[in-house]
Amino acid sequence: MEEAAAYGIIALLIGWIFDLLLGDPAWLPHPVVGFGKLISFFEHRFNGGSWRKTKGAVISVLLIALVFTATYFLLHILSITSHFLLKGLVETIFIFFCLAGTTLIREVRAVFLALDCSLEDGRRQVARIVGRDTSELSAQEVRVAALETLAENLSDGVIAPLFWYAVLGVPGMLAYKMVNTLDSMIGYKTERYKDFGCWAAHIDDVANYVSARLTAILILLANGKKLVTNSLFVYKNGRNHASPNSGYPEAALAGILNCRFGGPHYYFGQLFDKPYIGTNDRLLTTDDMRKAVRINRIAEVLMIIMIIGLWLLLLSCF
Repeated sequence: MEEAAAYGIIALLIGWIFDLLLGDPAWLPHPVVGFGKLISFFEHRFNGGSWRKTKGAVISVLLIALVFTATYFLLHILSITSHFLLKGLVETIFIFFCLAGTTLIREVRAVFLALDCSLEDGRRQVARIVGRDTSELSAQEVRVAALETLAENLSDGVIAPLFWYAVLGVPGMLAYKMVNTLDSMIGYKTERYKDFGCWAAHIDDVANYVSARLTAILILLANGKKLVTNSLFVYKNGRNHASPNSGYPEAALAGILNCRFGGPHYYFGQLFDKPYIGTNDRLLTTDDMRKAVRINRIAEVLMIIMIIGLWLLLLSCF
């Protein structure tokens, strides 16, 4: 038990450090790309005719269960046929694939750098990381979109995978990535996806409920200033979002930066009138981006420390 836990902690640290240093190298095949191809395969064949909601629900649940089960049995086979070292190596690789902190930060930095060149460059760059239409965004709206994504995807790309790793190990972590990929591909309230992706969106809401709120807490702790004031801001504004979860990390960052997120946006040519988070519509700057990136990194470290501390506490008790 202690040996397995030790390898788990080592795998977590090495996988996280790999993401910290490397991000997602473009030349390296990524499991999430495979998840996306699977989802696209089933969506094109079953998202039509009658019973769309039922078909979408069945496919979503089956794909999530498939990823969890396949990963569980792969690691189980490795644990009984080889030394913990090989199993730990495979777990390390999976953990590395499931974390997206460095790639997200690089993309957000690139948005601000692109804006220094031209508005069109900024629009093209932010289109890489957001789902909304970016062709008509102002420079301020481009910066807002980038920082909203930084906060939201700290939850989706780092804290939530780590949370599910702590709860269900690597199988839970990979299953979460399938949940998140399903939501990002078909979890929209557009004419095409509103029925077929309904269950995918709801499953994602459940999977992110705890981690989104935990992310907001970690962002506040990472900043370390005005904890009471900023906590009240999150409590007041965290529900001002179409998603039951995304508003909380966004509100935490908006409160710290004393800015305004949210508002109406176009997705797939359709206007969605999102509520505002905050009231201070001040111009955002590159310094705001640097501060937000620093907070993201500290929040990651706090989450890693919390998981390892919890594991060591449980080992000492049992």
